[in-house]
Amino acid sequence: MSSLRFQDLQVYQLAEELADAVWDIVEKWNNLARDTVGKQLIRAADSIGANIAEGAGNQTFNNNRRHVRIARGSFNETQHWLCRAYRRKLLTPDETTKLQATIETLSPKLNAYLKSIGTGQSKPRPQSPNNEESITTDQ
Repeated sequence: MSSLRFQDLQVYQLAEELADAVWDIVEKWNNLARDTVGKQLIRAADSIGANIAEGAGNQTFNNNRRHVRIARGSFNETQHWLCRAYRRKLLTPDETTKLQATIETLSPKLNAYLKSIGTGQSKPRPQSPNNEESITTDQ
């Protein structure tokens, strides 16, 4: 497995950015919104990074892939709860714009990371101007 720390993965950093943004937004909501949509949204968003971290700690590529797939499911769940929050008018336009930008960046990175596991493509590289995948081949 790669010697790269999960904290150094751009996909993990984006997951943390999303989770922190969600927390900052939800903590301002009223009790009903926090106890229903808010708690579910926070759990789903936190689970993305947690599963990336757990997968990176596994000794096999298959276990790592399994956890990244779970992270992808949590990502989808996060999007679901954000849609609920939006439709219930819990998000401001600025919050929606910020979250959407993070989601649009995280989604392809999560898929690229999943595809890279076990292929020797685990070193992050600076993001290209056209937002291409941020992995390189270990050669």
